[in-house]
Amino acid sequence: MDEISLLNQFLVSNNTLWVYNGDRLLFTSSRRGLQPLLEYINKSVPFQDEIKIFDKLIGNAAALLAVKAGCKKIYSPLGSELAIKTLCYYDIQHHIDSITPYIQNHEREDMCPMEKLSINKDPEEFYEAARLLLRHTAEGV
Repeated sequence: MDEISLLNQFLVSNNTLWVYNGDRLLFTSSRRGLQPLLEYINKSVPFQDEIKIFDKLIGNAAALLAVKAGCKKIYSPLGSELAIKTLCYYDIQHHIDSITPYIQNHEREDMCPMEKLSINKDPEEFYEAARLLLRHTAEGV
């Protein structure tokens, strides 16, 4: 199946993330935020070849994690300008329908905290910072 048909199926699904290796579906999730991508990375070392990611929203945080995941192509209906710069810098092909200056927080008052955290970080630095922050958040610290 071609990737645009897959994207259309993804967009009408309840999932927030699909990860493919070539034509084989490796991982799906309906959870929000970065948790699904972090879960995929934590379960999938070493990485496969030709990883394609379908995500409902690509901010810079997700773009950096996609690099860490070994992604070669990414598809999303919405992405941030920061994400586009990261994807271009790391030579990841992308199909993003709409571009916004940055990903907003839930209240739509400011930049998403993960988008802020991702600024001026490389993929490994962001991965470690996100894992630490999410661990502390889960523990109530």
